[in-house]
Amino acid sequence: MNHRQNPAPAWHDTSRSAEDRADALIAAMTLREKTAQLVGVWVGASDEGGEVAPHQHEMEAPPDLDELLPHGLGQLTRPFGTAPVDPALGALSLLRSQQLITAANRFGIPALAHEECLAGFAAWGATAYPVPLSWGAAFDPDLVREMAAAIGRDLRAVGVHQGLAPVLDVVRDARWGRVEETIGEDPYLVGTVATAYVQGLESAGIVATLKHFAGYSASRAGRNLAPVSMGPRERADVILPPFEMAVREGRPRSVMHAYTDTDGLPSAADEALLTGLLRDTWGFTGTLVADYFGIAFLKVLHGVAEDWSDAAGLALASGVDVELPTVKTFGQPLLDAVGSGAVPEQLIDRALRRVLVQKVRLGLLDADWNPVPEILAGADLSTPQKLRGSVDLDPPANRALAAELAERAVVLLRNDGSLPLARPRRIALIGPNADEPTAVLGCYAFPVHVGGQHPQVPLGIELPTLREALEKEFPDSELRVVRGVTVDGTDPGGIAEAVLAAREAEVVVLALGDRAGLFGRGTSGEGCDAPTLELPGLQQRLLDELLDSGTPVVLTLLAGRPYALGRAVTEAAAIVQCFFPGEAGTQALAGVLSGRVNPSGRLPVSVPAHPGVQPSTYLAARLAQAGEVSSTDPTPAYGFGHGLGYTEFAWSGLTMETADAGTDGEFAFAFELRNTGGRSGGETVQLYLHDPVASVVQPVQRLVGYRRIAAEPGARHRVEVRLPADLASFTGRDGRRIVEPGALELRISASSTDVRFAVPLRLTGPVRPVDHTRRLHPAFTVREL
Repeated sequence: MNHRQNPAPAWHDTSRSAEDRADALIAAMTLREKTAQLVGVWVGASDEGGEVAPHQHEMEAPPDLDELLPHGLGQLTRPFGTAPVDPALGALSLLRSQQLITAANRFGIPALAHEECLAGFAAWGATAYPVPLSWGAAFDPDLVREMAAAIGRDLRAVGVHQGLAPVLDVVRDARWGRVEETIGEDPYLVGTVATAYVQGLESAGIVATLKHFAGYSASRAGRNLAPVSMGPRERADVILPPFEMAVREGRPRSVMHAYTDTDGLPSAADEALLTGLLRDTWGFTGTLVADYFGIAFLKVLHGVAEDWSDAAGLALASGVDVELPTVKTFGQPLLDAVGSGAVPEQLIDRALRRVLVQKVRLGLLDADWNPVPEILAGADLSTPQKLRGSVDLDPPANRALAAELAERAVVLLRNDGSLPLARPRRIALIGPNADEPTAVLGCYAFPVHVGGQHPQVPLGIELPTLREALEKEFPDSELRVVRGVTVDGTDPGGIAEAVLAAREAEVVVLALGDRAGLFGRGTSGEGCDAPTLELPGLQQRLLDELLDSGTPVVLTLLAGRPYALGRAVTEAAAIVQCFFPGEAGTQALAGVLSGRVNPSGRLPVSVPAHPGVQPSTYLAARLAQAGEVSSTDPTPAYGFGHGLGYTEFAWSGLTMETADAGTDGEFAFAFELRNTGGRSGGETVQLYLHDPVASVVQPVQRLVGYRRIAAEPGARHRVEVRLPADLASFTGRDGRRIVEPGALELRISASSTDVRFAVPLRLTGPVRPVDHTRRLHPAFTVREL
C-alpha cells in the first residue's frame, strides 16, 4: 500500500513569504471565516460593574462563543485587563482559550491577544510605571525605550501579542481629561519619546499600536470625544508629525483610529487619512484597528451611517482592518453588506491579508506553533491552584526602572531656597493626596482602571503613600498628617485643623492634585474633563489658607494635568510637580524634598497663570500671545520646558560654524556647558526655531531638538550641533510642506522661557518642497572636556 502523506498546507510552509502564506489561506476560506478574523471578542466584559470603554454598557453583549468559534477568531480582548486575575492563572486561562479557539476552527488559527499597556501592563500585580506625561517630563527617550522593552517582555511572557500604546496625541487644551495619557504639548517631544516607546515594545516582540489617529486631543473645549474643528495646517504641522516620526523610525505594526470627527469627517471613515496618508504616503503596512466601538460610533455618535452594515462598509473602505473590542458591525452586518452588493468581498480580503500576514510573522500560523506562554513552560498545568503566586510581574528590575523614571520626571517649579529640607523637627503633611496609595496612578493603571470596581481585591503591588515615604525619608522628624479637604469635595470642615497643624510645624508639605478615574469617577482620566484649570474641589482654598498661616509651604502636586496655582507661584516656599509618577512616585518625591534626588524634570506642558485661559499652549502664534487687544493674558506661570534643580549650569562660548545655509543645507554651532554647582545634576538643552516672517502664520517658536546632559560638579561639556534646514519646514499655502528662504532665529534654551543664546540664521536659495523622507532631527555630539 502507498501511505503517501498529504502535503502540509501552504500557509504552514515557513519557506514561503508571509504574503504568499496569507494568500493561500485566504483562497481556502469561506466568507464567514474571513470576517471572523477581522473581529475581537471581549470575554468577561458585561453590563455589570463600571465601564472601561466609552458606551460599553450600550454596545456590549456577551458573545455566543459556540456560534462564533467554529469560524475562527481574530483577537482576544484584554484577557488580563478585564478583571483581577493572578498572572499565572491568567496565562493558563489564555492558554486554554487558545487551545479552544484553534481546535474549534478548521484551520487551527489562534487569536491574537491584546492588552492595554499605557503606563505598564494593565494587569493585576504588574508594575505601574509613571504615566506618559511623566515620560515627557523626563525628556529621556532612552529610558522610555528601556521601560517599554520591560513592559513588552512581561506581555510576551504571559502570551499577549499586541499592546495598545503609545498615545501620540499632542495636548491642545489642558482641560481634556486624557492629558495624563499624552507626552506633552509639543509634537517633537511627543514624537521622539513615543517613537522610543514603540522601539522598546517592538524589540520585545510585541505589536505596538499608535493611537489615536488623528486629532483626538484637539476637541472643542477639551471635552472627551467632542468634535474637532482644526484646519488642515494645524493637523499637518502639530497633530500628524509624531505619528509620521513613529511610523518611519519606530516601525510599529499597528495603528488605532481616533474617535474624532474633524470638520465633519470621522477618522474611522476618513480614507484619505487611513489609506491615502498612512499607507500610500508613509508606507505603513501593518494592521489598522478600531478604537473600542469606534466603528459602531459612525452610526451612534457621528451620524454618518444609517445602520451597522453601513458603518462596517464605511470603516472597511476607509482602511480599518479589525473591529475592537468585540464583534458588532464586522459580523452579520458586514456579511449582509457583502450579500447585498454594498461591500465588495475584495475589501474584506484586503483587510484579512494584513491580519494574516501579521499572524504569520508572529508565528501563529506555523505548524509547530506552541500556545504555552513562556512563564508556564515546564509547569505542571494539571493543578492550577499550585500556580497561584508563582509569577511576579513586578520584579525588582521593573521596580528599579519605575523608580529611575519617576525620579527623572519630577519637576521643581519654584524654590526660594527652602529645598532641600534641612532636617525639620516638625513637618505638617497636609492635603487629600497625603496618605492615599493610588494618588500616584493614572486612569489606565490596573488598580484604578479595573481594581476600583473590585474593592475587596488587594492592590496587587506596593504603593507607599507620601506619608510612608516621608516617614522613611525623614526618620527624625515628627510628622503630623491632616487631610484638610478631599480631592473634589465641597466640605471645608477640615481646613481649620490643617491650618492649626501648619502653625505648629516648621514646614508644611502640601499634597494636592488629582484622583484618576474613568468617565466622571475622577478629576483626571478618560472622560474626566475639567471646565477650568482651577484646582479641583476646595484645594485652592486650602492652599490659600495655609499660605496665610505663616509657616513655609512646600506645595507638591500628584496630578494628571497642569493647574493654575494662584498665589503659590509667588508665595509658596517651593512647588514640586509630579504627573502621576507610578508605584515609586512618592519615594521619588520624598527624595527631592530631602535632597537625595536632584530634580531634573522639565515641563512637558505649560502651567497656566490663570485657570480660564484655555485652550493655550506654548506652541502659539503671535495673535495667541498677550496683547493690548484682549483683556485676558495667556502667559503661563511656568512655560514648556521649565524646571529647576539643586545645581547650576553655565552656558558659554557659543561659536557658529554655519549661520547661513541653503534651503537644502544645515547649520552648525557649538557651545560649552559647565556644572558650576556643588553636586551632580542634569541639564536639558532645548533648541527652538523662531521664524519672524513666513508665507503662512507660524508659532512664535517651536522645539526642534533637545538633549539631556548629566554632569558631575565642575564637569565641562562641549555641545556640538548640526541643524538641518529641513527642521524649518512647515505646510505652505498650497498644502505642501516646504522650506522657505529667509531669516530665522535659533534659540538655544534651558526652557521655552529661558533663552541662553539667540542666534540669527538665514536660509538661502529657492523654496524647497520636502516630504516624509525629510530629516527629522538635529545631530548632537557631546564631549566632556
